[in-house]
Amino acid sequence: MDNASARKICVVLVDRANYGRLKPVMHSIKSHPKLELQVLAAGTMVLERFHQPVNNVRADGFNVNGEIYIELEGSTPATMAKSVGFGVVEFASEFQRLKPDVVLIIGDRYEALAATVAAAFMNICIAHIQGGEVSGSIDESTRHAISKLAHFHFPSTKRSVEYLVRMGEDPATILSVGCPSSDIARQLDRDLSAVMPAVNATGSGATIDLESPFFLVVFHPTTTEYGDERDQMADLLEALYELKTPTIMLWPNIDAGADHISKTIRVFRDRVGPTWLRAVTNLSPEDYLKVLSSASCAIGNSSSFVRDASFLGTPVVLTGSRQKGRETDEHVTHVPVEASKIVAAVRKQLAHGRYASSNLYGDGQVSERIARELAGLTPYIQKCLHFIHTDPDPSEINGNEFARVSPK
Repeated sequence: MDNASARKICVVLVDRANYGRLKPVMHSIKSHPKLELQVLAAGTMVLERFHQPVNNVRADGFNVNGEIYIELEGSTPATMAKSVGFGVVEFASEFQRLKPDVVLIIGDRYEALAATVAAAFMNICIAHIQGGEVSGSIDESTRHAISKLAHFHFPSTKRSVEYLVRMGEDPATILSVGCPSSDIARQLDRDLSAVMPAVNATGSGATIDLESPFFLVVFHPTTTEYGDERDQMADLLEALYELKTPTIMLWPNIDAGADHISKTIRVFRDRVGPTWLRAVTNLSPEDYLKVLSSASCAIGNSSSFVRDASFLGTPVVLTGSRQKGRETDEHVTHVPVEASKIVAAVRKQLAHGRYASSNLYGDGQVSERIARELAGLTPYIQKCLHFIHTDPDPSEINGNEFARVSPK
């Protein structure tokens, strides 16, 4: 297959975490002789108040084929719903212009759902990474909706494979197992000397010495608990105040309730003036993972604390229900968003220290397998429910190694 006939794979990026997990896949697609990479950036990737992570994409050597502005300000359930509508319109226009052969989606963001709806109605083949997982918030429903529209699947774990099959997905369309986020973690340079300036030159607050004990905190809204996020953030800040350990806190995403969380943090800073807290808007994927890998404890409700931290061995205190139901390894301690319970859990994790690396979410060699399958698959349009009377045989799934899953 020459360049003129290379299969066009359109990768949809909608936020900083999205890009961090897709970056190694994009490199593998770009270097594959039978594939042509297209990139669309949308959601918070293009917004100034998130420091335009799309600039990181270009700095990493990727061509961005289009930028889409779909976010309606307000961070309420209504603005999220309306943003999905804007997204369907804008993604449809871009797909019509770029004419991709396959649209590659990852995860469970509402912006990704908009891209998936547009592609499905335009008869474009869709491949979905991270389907079949369970979590809290509206993300749980969004992920499964994307899976039901997708034609091919790249789930992260064995359990996710089983759930996709139980949802009626044809086992022959489940092409490999493992999360590409492990690829960056496997190749990560743990040298912190270049990261400290990046951390301390952005955001505001205390200067953090990454070679001394510090916390990493990421706390996003749980959209199905809209209205509770102020009190939840206040409890988390109360716990951090009691611990008084140097802390890097990333600002929340744009989901409904995010503005309430941000305001709670600002009020806390103004009233308390914490000398141990630094708030940062955005970090490159590598810098973020270096910070996560070096943290004494990660606290909050980011999915990266479940999947990325498992490979890195970072102790985690996972708060609230945003990741409820996700597969976790021993490095995670679950607690409600209550100050006293957070403090107790953090102290227990500090006493334990680092954990052994886990391959639950990937073996660090996932991206090349995804690119290889994207080059070899046969695109199709019409989906049908596919039910079998027995579960897939787990022995046919060779850990996180490449495996094509077939019914018994």
